[in-house]
Amino acid sequence: MKRIRIREIIQATSGELISGDPESMVEGVSTDSRTSKKDMLFIALKGEKHDGHDFLDQAIEAGCSALIISKESGSINALAKNRGVAIIKVEDTVKALHSLASYYLSLFNIHKVGVTGSTGKTTTKEMLYWILSEKYKTVRSIGNFNNHIGLPLSVFNIEEDTEAVIFEMGMDRPGEIHTLVEIVKPDIGIITNIGLSHIEHMISQENIFKAKMEITDFFKKKDILIVNYDDKLLRDNVCEDRFKIVTVGRDYNNLDFKLADIKDLGENGIEFTLSHKDKKQVFKLSTPGLHNALNASLAIAAGMCLGIDMDKSANGLAKLLITEKRLHIEEKQGIKIVDDTYNASPDSMRAAINVLVSIQGERKIAILGDMFELGDKEKEYHSQIGEYASNKGVDVVISVGKNAKYISEAARTKGTKAIHFDSKELLKGVLAQWIRTGDVVLVKGSRGMAMDEIVTQLKTSNE
Repeated sequence: MKRIRIREIIQATSGELISGDPESMVEGVSTDSRTSKKDMLFIALKGEKHDGHDFLDQAIEAGCSALIISKESGSINALAKNRGVAIIKVEDTVKALHSLASYYLSLFNIHKVGVTGSTGKTTTKEMLYWILSEKYKTVRSIGNFNNHIGLPLSVFNIEEDTEAVIFEMGMDRPGEIHTLVEIVKPDIGIITNIGLSHIEHMISQENIFKAKMEITDFFKKKDILIVNYDDKLLRDNVCEDRFKIVTVGRDYNNLDFKLADIKDLGENGIEFTLSHKDKKQVFKLSTPGLHNALNASLAIAAGMCLGIDMDKSANGLAKLLITEKRLHIEEKQGIKIVDDTYNASPDSMRAAINVLVSIQGERKIAILGDMFELGDKEKEYHSQIGEYASNKGVDVVISVGKNAKYISEAARTKGTKAIHFDSKELLKGVLAQWIRTGDVVLVKGSRGMAMDEIVTQLKTSNE
């Protein structure tokens, strides 16, 4: 992080200096006292479970040189004064975090890209990171830092020499992406698709579309929105004339980037051809899953918008590392484990099943947990996954959780061997009986199901 003065923080947050020197500096921002370090600014956020004000003394002991608070404490004031720590008081510490991140970002003249979508946004972000790194010193938001706390914290990873930054933008309610783009004000936006994630809160896919389009709320005429033109809602509704639109897809004429000849190489990845104007390039990715051809094409299109040709994009994509818990394939004790436990939606479940059946092995086994936030149609969506698994030739379906039973029921109705467990603990007790050498095992479910525990057991059961 570029060092900034306390007086800048006060101005950016409209705060009041309670104690300390306004000319002193900070060189990092933290909201967790456990990871706070010397000369950092600690912002006391109040969440559902914890209040950062309860950890101010720990932040001071860790060496923080400044605190942002919304409520005072005599003992903390005294400790801060004794240690020479600045205290800035604001009305709302979350809003202060947002305002400070926006100010800090304004100090740089850099390329800013925002990535959103129901599925594929993290993978697309990672692909774009390696592409942009071929030309620019690039920073991207790490892991799941894609919400109103994580994204602004990612802003402070920008350094003096940063030339491009990529932010993943998540949401489960209207207005959340608007809040994020108000901080970032990206000049390029990417929408991967409009799926069913969070439909319980959003009611309809049309509402999800509107929420995703908030990524353009601060666009100017020269700014660019890159869209998946194979997605019907995007194809039929993105017709803005107040910014530039770049289309990417497979099945339509007059696309800016046309995807063709997608080949599934199983666990070795995929191959595809992308055409742009009079240029045609073959790409090979080590990342499995046919759906990743489109994610990569969206990232390549963004790279082209920033002056990176398809040859250099191919070089960047060759360096792509598969993110943990996202279609990560590992062989243990003669069993191939496909770990896709980061999260789950109907679309990503189907994509993961496609990967499972493409991998060479004796039996294809899908261990699938509940998908959350699907609203009134949760039974239907889970049943559809069971039918899909059966139609794709999955040999055994094992379901875990309250609604996942409908996955097994539907698969069994279609003639596939299937069994359901109400809890992970019950499955763990008999898991070894269902898995044998030569199997390929997919493990997937919503994040709240913590299906990674099953992956851990699969990896260690025979060690």
